[in-house]
Amino acid sequence: MKALPLSTLLILVAALAGPLAGSAGADERPLRERLADRRNVDICIWDLVGRHGPIFTAAQDQTTRFLQYGITVNLEPYTNEAVMVEELKAGRCDAALMTGMRARLFNQYTGTIDSIGGLPTQEHLRMLLKVLADPRSAPRMTQGEYVILGVAPAGGAYIFVNDKRINTLGKAAGKKVAVLDYDPVQAEMVGDLGAAPVPTDIVHAPGLFNNGVVDVLAAPLAAYQLMELYKGMDPDGGIIDYPLAQITLQLVGHKDRVSPELAQITRELFFQSYDDFLGRVRQETKVVPQHWFVTIPDEDKREYEVMMREARQELRERGYYSADMLALQKKIRCKLDNTRAECSAPVQ
Repeated sequence: MKALPLSTLLILVAALAGPLAGSAGADERPLRERLADRRNVDICIWDLVGRHGPIFTAAQDQTTRFLQYGITVNLEPYTNEAVMVEELKAGRCDAALMTGMRARLFNQYTGTIDSIGGLPTQEHLRMLLKVLADPRSAPRMTQGEYVILGVAPAGGAYIFVNDKRINTLGKAAGKKVAVLDYDPVQAEMVGDLGAAPVPTDIVHAPGLFNNGVVDVLAAPLAAYQLMELYKGMDPDGGIIDYPLAQITLQLVGHKDRVSPELAQITRELFFQSYDDFLGRVRQETKVVPQHWFVTIPDEDKREYEVMMREARQELRERGYYSADMLALQKKIRCKLDNTRAECSAPVQ
């Protein structure tokens, strides 16, 4: 089990969810009729590139949807996620769109969606987000003074290496691995692997990889072009062709500034836009040349599944992952494939 911790390097993004439920009991009235609180909403958007980046551009496109329901959205870009989060805490933003790993600090249940191996494919993610948009999931979306207002897919999380011979977890021993500086669990687990954790943030991690300071970096495929990760892989590196998680971005808001009706409408609008978000992700990822991908044998993948399950259990016991979220993810995995070995096991 100790070998799996490399998976926690999915540190560039994560997400959210709600209890498994059907659509029965949902409010069937048109969205406009259900929206009692129409107002302006100030949203801070994290995008490494800023106002002209892909995340901010996608957010701008969605403002038209909100206008149809009398909601005026004002967007403000931030290239530094940590600064943006502090702005949210200080009340300068009604809500902020951030990576799921950062959003986990505001809601453990929703943040656990990026658990290692929790959602093998985009089909699993779509089912989870449909559950999230159901009104009966609303209680799970609030923790403390914050509420989760929506989620957008950001693609799978992959391991980028500067030497394609690092194609197993064991071979990461002795290598330098980027970890988020605000999440000590990542550094601890990388150390357990026998690798050397290098604390950094999302802004500087790609540069460390491209300059050879770190040997291993977890990132979505969209980062290949956006952050020029091909520089760090040239000439002998690659991308391990095995997504370790489906990652997303979360919109986190102040619950006292967003009415329950508006929060629910926003979550539903996010889910309605799922295909739009996913289309943008695919546009960003299709530029990755196939020669970079390093194939993993099916036998190794099955072994990794077992190790990932053990890793989720350990992190659940340590209070890092939400047990309820892990239970939901297992339900979804077994719903889509009830032949999985875990479906006959009582543990998550």
